[in-house]
Amino acid sequence: MSEADAALRDRFMRAFPAVALVIFLAAIDQTIVATALPAIAAEMGGIERASWIIVAYLVAATCAAPVFGQLGDAFGRRRLLFAALAVFFAGCAGCVLAPDLPTLVAARIVQGFGGGALLTLAQALIGEAVPPRERGRYQARIAGSYAFASAFGPVAGGYLTQEFGWRSIFVTLLPLAVLCAVLARRLPVVRAARGGVALRFDWAGLALFVVAVAAALVALDRARRLDPALLPAAAMLAGVAFGAGLLLLRVERAARDPLLPLAMFAEASIWRAYAVSACVVGAQVGMISFLPVWLQTVRGLEPGPAGLMLLAMSVGGASGAFFAGRMVARTGFAMRWPALFLPASSAIWAGLALTADGLPMPAFVALVALASFGAGTSFPVVQVTAQMAAGRERLGAASAGVAFSRNIGAAAGTALVAAIVFGAVTLAGGEVPAAFRRLVAEGAGFVAALGPEAAALLRAELAEAFRTLFATAAVLTAMAAVLAWRVPMRRV
Repeated sequence: MSEADAALRDRFMRAFPAVALVIFLAAIDQTIVATALPAIAAEMGGIERASWIIVAYLVAATCAAPVFGQLGDAFGRRRLLFAALAVFFAGCAGCVLAPDLPTLVAARIVQGFGGGALLTLAQALIGEAVPPRERGRYQARIAGSYAFASAFGPVAGGYLTQEFGWRSIFVTLLPLAVLCAVLARRLPVVRAARGGVALRFDWAGLALFVVAVAAALVALDRARRLDPALLPAAAMLAGVAFGAGLLLLRVERAARDPLLPLAMFAEASIWRAYAVSACVVGAQVGMISFLPVWLQTVRGLEPGPAGLMLLAMSVGGASGAFFAGRMVARTGFAMRWPALFLPASSAIWAGLALTADGLPMPAFVALVALASFGAGTSFPVVQVTAQMAAGRERLGAASAGVAFSRNIGAAAGTALVAAIVFGAVTLAGGEVPAAFRRLVAEGAGFVAALGPEAAALLRAELAEAFRTLFATAAVLTAMAAVLAWRVPMRRV
């Protein structure tokens, strides 16, 4: 490492808390807001429309990733980080002041655009200033921020909503955004990767990308509810997404500065790393979405203890990320670690599909933590591999691709798990589907009212249906394991 590189690294290490806080700010937004949806629906009307608060943010964040990835490569990431913080702050302020649901959804779009930009820029800042072998260690710390946000967000959101109202959630995010901006002033100024070459922004590509992503994510949101009335709209939106995607490929091949550099995505190390991320995140988010339901319906836990069980996944995932990050720094091997641990995770989920309903809870929690440990080993490795394979001039685009793969994986994984679980419940026949819907809506009180024998019978039937939850996680994780073994770039 040259003296200039060493000095840049030292300056960045002093400013790393700013990057970690930026990541935490963007990561906690989704989890902290999700717990407030019932309160927002009660004030503004319609729980079925309140889901747009989540979907709008996800669409905007996904679309922001390639935009700010390209702009960061062209103009430098430090200055754009301040712009992204300003956009995020404006979105939070709009949520605080929103008088109705459409205005709140519009503010969430602004907030999501800023949040997606923050994630992409912060990840690229690490790749810009830290040598490849050491990136895994810092990416692992970022994964720790994600895990903490996943565990802390629902608790904080529930408390704030209960004590001060749902708007207090967005009020709390405002000073955090300001603190990020203050700390970010310590970031070193790095010359833009394009070296002064003028950028011809790909507006046509952006428009088609927005249409494709928005249609795909909304279609997945409609499809996961398995409401026959929503399926035609979901199919139509899927067709729109497919058509826009085909047009986008044609436009990107002809663009001088494409929003999506197709040549980069064609490289095996990059697209397979992205696919690993999508499969792992799909399995993890699907489990996070439905594990509390399983714990309440099959094992009879109260909502509070059921939610705390997610801590096992958070702790396991963070531990796996820290382990992989340290091993990358020590050995230089990257994809070796998820290639070794993801098969074990898949085997654990498969085993739980057969035994989870009868396992003692301490053993169940330990196995979930171990499965999440294996998934966590992929978190820093995917980012490091994609950035290394892309090179410095495409660092922002590579980081944006990781964010995109995670968002799509989360949405598709949740929709897939929902379809399979609810399909299995429906196939159980009889009164099980109706009883399951009532149980989800009314909670444990519904089971208590059934009486001991009827409650035991219902839980036994649901236990059979919910085996598909763990089986789906096993299949997705196994797919990620196969892809991890086939990534050509093994060392960084």
